[in-house]
Amino acid sequence: MSFKFESKEKFHVITVEEPELTASLSELLAATTEKILRPDSAPEPAVRNLILDLSPVQRIELPAAEKLIEIQVAFYESGASFVVCCLQAGVQQTFELADLSDLLNSTPTESEAWDIVQMEEIERELLGGEED
Repeated sequence: MSFKFESKEKFHVITVEEPELTASLSELLAATTEKILRPDSAPEPAVRNLILDLSPVQRIELPAAEKLIEIQVAFYESGASFVVCCLQAGVQQTFELADLSDLLNSTPTESEAWDIVQMEEIERELLGGEED
């Protein structure tokens, strides 16, 4: 498989293990992330937050970049976090040229991505308490 999957207490980390993120690979990634967002039957609340580590990726096709934005939107609409980390220069350039970089929730390191997920979890807990 082209992905390395690691589970933590509050989030999952998927590392793309290819030098290029193609449109077809991004479709496979979307199918994988869909399983995280909508687990079939979990006995307790499932971990639905995701960090996508793109450190091995040197290039990304435009349709794949657009697919990442779609995946991110799906996560946030479902009340879950999605953070991309470790963007290489070529990948960052594709997002910038397509005017997508402002839409992407990204951090330079995985550690900073962890921090964002944890802050968003706290925010959801606080906002959830206000809505009751």
